[in-house]
Amino acid sequence: MQLKRPGSQPSAKGPEEYFTGNVRVDMLNVAPAPSRVSCASVTFEPGARSAWHTHPLGQTLIVTAGCGWTQCEDEPIVEIRAGDVIWCPPGHKHWHGATPTTAMTHIAVQEALDGKNVNWMEKVTDAEYLAGATTPEKDIE
Repeated sequence: MQLKRPGSQPSAKGPEEYFTGNVRVDMLNVAPAPSRVSCASVTFEPGARSAWHTHPLGQTLIVTAGCGWTQCEDEPIVEIRAGDVIWCPPGHKHWHGATPTTAMTHIAVQEALDGKNVNWMEKVTDAEYLAGATTPEKDIE
């Protein structure tokens, strides 16, 4: 058994290549092989968001604080709040982040396939992001 105490692993800034705005990534665990699961706590400051991306084996997001948005390709932006749990199926193009005025933290849990747990794509444009400022959906189905 391994015990990782808070503060025992350094925080990292979300890379500009994959994020817009101020994002902090705190790795919680990368399980040793043969496990393929990793998890991180990700905090998005107001206006911050991920780029579009997919996960080869899917991803679970557990919102732990604040209010944010997520969007799947060709679907409306959806508001997410502390306590919400979101399942992103394998290969499903999506993004997630804070709203323009509120921060949001989630725990991201994903499995790797052939050593890769995410496929990064283009950044979410300001126009795509700000479209949510007027019409965020309230529920994910």
